[in-house]
Amino acid sequence: MQENNTTLPPKYDPQAVEQDRYKFWLDGKYFEATGDPEKEPFSIVIPPPNVTGRLHLGHAWDTTMQDTISRMKRMQGYDVLWLPGMDHAGIATQAKVEARLKEEGTNRYELGREKFLQKAWDWKEEYASFIRSQWEKLGLGLDYSRERFTLDEGLSEAVKEVFVKLYEKGLIYRGKYIINWDPVTKTALSDIEVIYKEVNGNFYHMKYPIKDSDETIEIATTRPETMLGDTAVAVNPKDERYQHLIGKTVVLPIVGREIQIIADEYVDMEFGSGAVKITPAHDPNDFEIGNRHNLERVLVMNEDGTMNENAGKYEGMDRFECRKQIVKDLQDMSVLFKIEEHVHQVGHSERSGAVVEPYLSTQWFVKMQPLADSVLEMQNTEERINFVPERFERTYLNWMENIRDWCISRQLWWGHRIPAWYHKETGELYVGKEAPSDIENWEQDEDVLDTWFSSALWPFSTMGWPNEEAEDFKRYFPTDVLITGYDIIFFWVARMAFQSKEFTGKRPFKDVLLHGLIRDSEGRKFSKSLGNGVDPMDVIEKYGADSLRYFLLTGTSPGQDMRFYWEKVESTWNFANKIWNASRFSLMNLEGFTYEDIDLTGELSLADKWILTRLNETIEQVTRNTDKYEFGEAGRHLHNFIWDELCDWYIEMAKLPLYGEDDQAKKTTQSVLAYVLDQTMRLLHPFMPFITEEIWQKLPHQGESITIAEWPKVQEDFHDEKASEEMKRLVSIIKAVRNIRAEVDTPMSKQISLLIQAKDEAIVKELEHNRGYLERFCNPSELVIASKVDAPEKAMTAVITGAEIFLPLEGLIDFDKEIARLEKELEKWNKEVERVQKKLSNQGFVAKAPAAVVEEEKKKEQDYLEKQAAVQARLAELKS
Repeated sequence: MQENNTTLPPKYDPQAVEQDRYKFWLDGKYFEATGDPEKEPFSIVIPPPNVTGRLHLGHAWDTTMQDTISRMKRMQGYDVLWLPGMDHAGIATQAKVEARLKEEGTNRYELGREKFLQKAWDWKEEYASFIRSQWEKLGLGLDYSRERFTLDEGLSEAVKEVFVKLYEKGLIYRGKYIINWDPVTKTALSDIEVIYKEVNGNFYHMKYPIKDSDETIEIATTRPETMLGDTAVAVNPKDERYQHLIGKTVVLPIVGREIQIIADEYVDMEFGSGAVKITPAHDPNDFEIGNRHNLERVLVMNEDGTMNENAGKYEGMDRFECRKQIVKDLQDMSVLFKIEEHVHQVGHSERSGAVVEPYLSTQWFVKMQPLADSVLEMQNTEERINFVPERFERTYLNWMENIRDWCISRQLWWGHRIPAWYHKETGELYVGKEAPSDIENWEQDEDVLDTWFSSALWPFSTMGWPNEEAEDFKRYFPTDVLITGYDIIFFWVARMAFQSKEFTGKRPFKDVLLHGLIRDSEGRKFSKSLGNGVDPMDVIEKYGADSLRYFLLTGTSPGQDMRFYWEKVESTWNFANKIWNASRFSLMNLEGFTYEDIDLTGELSLADKWILTRLNETIEQVTRNTDKYEFGEAGRHLHNFIWDELCDWYIEMAKLPLYGEDDQAKKTTQSVLAYVLDQTMRLLHPFMPFITEEIWQKLPHQGESITIAEWPKVQEDFHDEKASEEMKRLVSIIKAVRNIRAEVDTPMSKQISLLIQAKDEAIVKELEHNRGYLERFCNPSELVIASKVDAPEKAMTAVITGAEIFLPLEGLIDFDKEIARLEKELEKWNKEVERVQKKLSNQGFVAKAPAAVVEEEKKKEQDYLEKQAAVQARLAELKS
């Protein structure tokens, strides 16, 4: 339904424009997928934000791209499902809730599991409402009727189904292994939740005494506190230096435990002394060596990073305090004889920032090789996932090819509890979707699953799977595109791929568009410590959502990082303001004009034909580039068309018939103006949804909302190449006259003589036909258009394609400056002629390039030669 008021306020106020529009869209249910069998489905699932806080600029960028695609597809007639939801974010959310409890003077242990989980659900509800309000501010066209949460009932069923099926296939197992341990959050981490940072540390060189001998064996370590858990010293069996020591025992200093010297080919003879201490409970490589040699595993730390009872007198000390004390004690014993400075990569917890401890622990794992192999095979078929940009496919494949088993258990309370039970008496293990019938005899595993385990199922669990007959699953899966940051290819993209392939037999999405990180204007990451953070809601408060969206969409190309500049957001606000003012002027001249009045069959002016041709070209470019996810390119074409051509030229030229006496010409111009503005608003709508809906509602149109208006199509009847050439010439003349006036400081209000010498009679006729535009925009006292004019000596000149321009400006011209200007112009045309002739003399280019491209270059050659000759002739006149 068209809104009655067809005028726009004089000032563009984004807050007023955006205030109630989202409610209008939601009330109209324009974002809800209809399931219409007549329409082709198109689906996107939102990368679920964590319920740990408010959304940041990265979320705004990511979701704006998704919204742009889904809005365009909806207008193209697709049945679009853009499914919203949020992630429970196990470690991160539990840490936030625990911090709040600490402020309240309690902790999760005092509350107990049930009450703690209620606190976590309260937190989720609080932050979910913040996130929804931010989605609203950004104008995201989400189908809230299908909103999901990773801990909701349906997704929990999917998680249990997957866990049990993988367990039954032997792809999930439980065992004692060295895992990454976060001593702050007291939970296991997967390999990709560990961030490696360069740290200044030390190599500690020690001599272990060999039993019943004066000999010692030298070893070095970066973590001397772990020596308390040593159960062997290893050397390479081929190392002649140690052949005589293999099988002998070493007395472990401080502890006094006797440990064996073993031979293992893993040991690098060239590194250090060629002998290494083996601590199977505190190092992944040592763990493997320990398995091969049946070594004891001695754990010397507690889960919180303090030393345990196996550490003897160091029990209770923090691991780093213990390091300092043990170094001193070993020095006093003359065991530690050298400390060497050493820069090395140290793992830190992505969540807490704590130094990660390799730690022996009983955990649940997914056997990854078979799952990865299946995905690698899929990537060689038509069911492959298409990466945009393509280079990221190599990153994805490398990870799959070098896969390691995935530790999926976490020592948390907030998350999907592992569906495994242990018999209280026999210790028997039971894994199932439902608890054992005699539940009083069983205890459920205390751990929960890694958050990424449920996130990996997101594209299909949200659609109703494991019910494969669910309507949404059958209609909208696989999804069409996933948009996310390149930093979570391993965390999420790869995991969705192998879980989807394993459980649905299909890829989770056809395309994955990967974007970079958003940084500050100096290229730094946003961080609290730098104090350089930018809240997207602050940007919207100042400049509106449309300005923020347009900046984010057009600020970079796929896969690249982006820098945030307030100045650039302000320039997009200026663009919105330009659109507003042009639309306001147009609407004032369309008062009383209805959709039924639009008639494009009358006699069109050159400006009409040209703007309709340029509209066609812009529709083609915007559609093609948006389909390729080249939002920056699509935005550039839109900006050029709207600002330079529609506002600066067409609307100015339209004033002639709009203010003239010819009613038919006026009606035709009104029709073109209404049609072009309508189509332009539709093209711009996915980028700037609020302002376009506001303007479109006041234009002559059919339909309820621009969100469901038809996407513009190229109209071949409106394409007029000749009109484009003529308009190009006209604009070149007007620009040349303006530039010359500016050079000699002659204002547009002052009339001057204008002589145009056309190349031939056809161009004379063309320019005469458009004399009205030249008189309006050049303000000549006299206008001469001919194939031969009497060029005055004392005149400023310009050469354009097909014509020469003369402005007699006696008394205002510095002839030395004019000669210098023309010599510079001649140099330019000499270079252009040389370049194009070099290209055309290249037989390889002429033979291989398409005929149309070669023909275009020949046209350029002719044009440049004509301009070169005209400038040469004019210089000769001035110098004579």
